[in-house]
Amino acid sequence: MTNVFKTFMLLASLTVLFMFIGDALGGRTGMTMALMFAGVMNFVAYWFSDKMALMMSGARPVSEADAPELHRMVEELSHRASIPKPKVYIIDQDTPNAFATGRNPSHAAVAVTSGIMRLLSKEELMGVLSHELAHIRNRDILISSIAAMLAGAISYLANMAQWGLMFGGFGGGDDDDGGNPFGIAGVILMMILAPIAAMLIQMAISRSREYLADATGAKIMGNPIPLANALKRLEEWNRRLPMDVNPATAQMYIVNPLYGKNLNFASLFSTHPPIEDRISRLISMK
Repeated sequence: MTNVFKTFMLLASLTVLFMFIGDALGGRTGMTMALMFAGVMNFVAYWFSDKMALMMSGARPVSEADAPELHRMVEELSHRASIPKPKVYIIDQDTPNAFATGRNPSHAAVAVTSGIMRLLSKEELMGVLSHELAHIRNRDILISSIAAMLAGAISYLANMAQWGLMFGGFGGGDDDDGGNPFGIAGVILMMILAPIAAMLIQMAISRSREYLADATGAKIMGNPIPLANALKRLEEWNRRLPMDVNPATAQMYIVNPLYGKNLNFASLFSTHPPIEDRISRLISMK
């Protein structure tokens, strides 16, 4: 199963889950309201995703005069990827990491930490940049926004059902549906499990896109080994020196910047695949 097909199936599963939970907890009217509310919120987030991500990370723009080698690499790899050259930013942090953002290839940015520029060789850094440009080429911000919209709508429906129970309703079907068929116990169970299920699917989509960005990045680079080597070194450093970042932005980075801070139950909701698996897949491409 390719990662593209897997992403499609996961998005389809999230849509089906939303429709089922929505009809059960909020009826068709509630389902429509939840989708519209989540859609507006995530549309705003999607449209301004680059500015918000760069601001939250403390990234600063750098000119070609300030970082000529970095700009040359980004320009060369963008040409190979057949996308416009994104804006270039640097994050003043010692921990090596990188991310890309932007609603489409024409409005994109790539950011790297100062630590990654000191740690990696030129080939390894180009492997990392290829991965980030792959995210831009594959329009992963758009896909993540759709997944976030559906997951957010499901959570909103669960909150609606909670208020409905508090005020004597079941948060369920429309008047012509004969009420909620699951009863109070069923509604309570769905209120608890539905947001968790939606979050798990959303995280699975994120992991699938990371695998795809690795594969696409390796093709852009022309060699998967530099990226594989870079991932190994980046994971070691991020375990040793986790970054001080907003958890909401952690999924954007090439490796989890919060290693050492979330190695507990929250790891079940990991946005990144295991590094060993990513490296193994890259090596098999050689």
